[in-house]
Amino acid sequence: MVHVSRALISVSDKRGIIEFARELAALDIEILSTGGTAKALADAGIAVVPVEDFTGFPEMLDGRVKTLHPKIHAGILHRRSDPAHVQTMQTHGLKPIDLVVVNLYPFEQTVAKPDCTFADAIENIDIGGPSLLRATAKNHADVGVVVDPEDYPAIIEALQTNGALSAVQKFALAKKAFRLTARYDAAIADYLGSLDEQQQRQPFGETLHLQYEKAQDLRYGENPHQSGAFYRLPVITESCIANARQLQGKELSFNNIVDANAAFELLKEFDEIAAVAIKHTNPCGVATSATSLAEAFRKARACDPVSIFGGIVGLNREVDADTAQEILELYKEGFIEILLAPGFSAAALDMLASSKRLLNIRLMEIPAITAPVPARYETKYVVGGMLLQERDFGVVRVADCQVVTQRQPTADEYRALDFGWRVSKHVKSNAIVLAKSDQVIGVGAGQMSRVDSAKIAVSRATDLGLDTRGTVVASDAFFPFRDGLDVIARAGATAAIQPGGSMRDKEVIAAADEHGMAMIFTGMRHFRH
Repeated sequence: MVHVSRALISVSDKRGIIEFARELAALDIEILSTGGTAKALADAGIAVVPVEDFTGFPEMLDGRVKTLHPKIHAGILHRRSDPAHVQTMQTHGLKPIDLVVVNLYPFEQTVAKPDCTFADAIENIDIGGPSLLRATAKNHADVGVVVDPEDYPAIIEALQTNGALSAVQKFALAKKAFRLTARYDAAIADYLGSLDEQQQRQPFGETLHLQYEKAQDLRYGENPHQSGAFYRLPVITESCIANARQLQGKELSFNNIVDANAAFELLKEFDEIAAVAIKHTNPCGVATSATSLAEAFRKARACDPVSIFGGIVGLNREVDADTAQEILELYKEGFIEILLAPGFSAAALDMLASSKRLLNIRLMEIPAITAPVPARYETKYVVGGMLLQERDFGVVRVADCQVVTQRQPTADEYRALDFGWRVSKHVKSNAIVLAKSDQVIGVGAGQMSRVDSAKIAVSRATDLGLDTRGTVVASDAFFPFRDGLDVIARAGATAAIQPGGSMRDKEVIAAADEHGMAMIFTGMRHFRH
């Protein structure tokens, strides 16, 4: 182990740096520093050697040149175990630097600002910082590199205990440093590649670099003969399944996470108390309640008490004892893979862990349903490539939609149309949703023709003993023919919501008028492939 006697600190993110440096000083570690960091440490009463005193060369060009000096890089890069390197250091009077604590100019944060100018972006491209990080990470066998304030406590503990960092610790820190520099360079390339000849930013640039960190290995992939792992973004800007926390249950599989994501995203459609059940990414039960989470769950289960078995249940309120009891009732006949919610009461946790079988339920605690900065884009992968698109944040206010039939929807129908439309956005195309104002009655998903989806929605509801009379229908895209609407009308639906835009819109509107149905056009579709 190389005893740490000298550290170089230069950080833009100054979280915890005063406390960290104070602990280093208490261990008699000499601290070199630059610019604003040196001033902050000195103002806190911590002894600091300015880099210009160490190198004998002044900072210049508005701070653009300060650490790019042989005394700095030789101090970092020389191999302590190489006699020739040691002799060279002695010959030139060079001193070792054993710990480098650096994070970079906030380029990513700068270019994320709507009013960021090209000049601001260029000025926030760090040169010396990445050079220090790469040099230190390369020579990690001898020198520790620290880029994350979250690592400060572990660094101090190791130094207090051993006076040095272990080889394992330095290797882990080096990997983190190279991840940071890779992401940083990629962000610069992506930003510059998004500018046109007038330096105006375009939504889709010439390159796209994505960096993910492994969250966990999975039980298996889509099928047991496939292996799988879950990776997430290093910086998550919204509440999502990637920052959920598993409290109980078996290891997650590939399909578990895909379905849990579908449940969570559907939950985001509702501010009111809501429960959703997902099977193979499609909703098989959705309901809301004005009174209790337990009631919402009972109604969601009633939508399809068969398909919910082996599915994912998502709730948007803390699970209480009454709701946990409803889950126990379900377990008398079947099971669910995941129960996800913002929290679980102590009583609910005890109830859901009261038997060996129940312990298999994967309880997932999801973060707050809403977030101020949702990720703007989403990806889909194909063999040899990737598709990128803006996420579907499209929202319509049903009261403002165009009524195209002779009859206007009633107030209750409007509420049901709004509910059904929100659900249809999360059903695979071709999507047909039969709904009341607080409950899904039937779903037809992923069929090659819309009339087949309509038939499935009706037949599933009928087979399960659910009354389709007085329901409304939501269709994620236009009805290409009147046949799908005829199926729904014969089942007793009284109103429909659809995007419109078909060559046969007049034919479909006429069919609605024949059936005495009200119908509104949203002008927006929600294809989900």
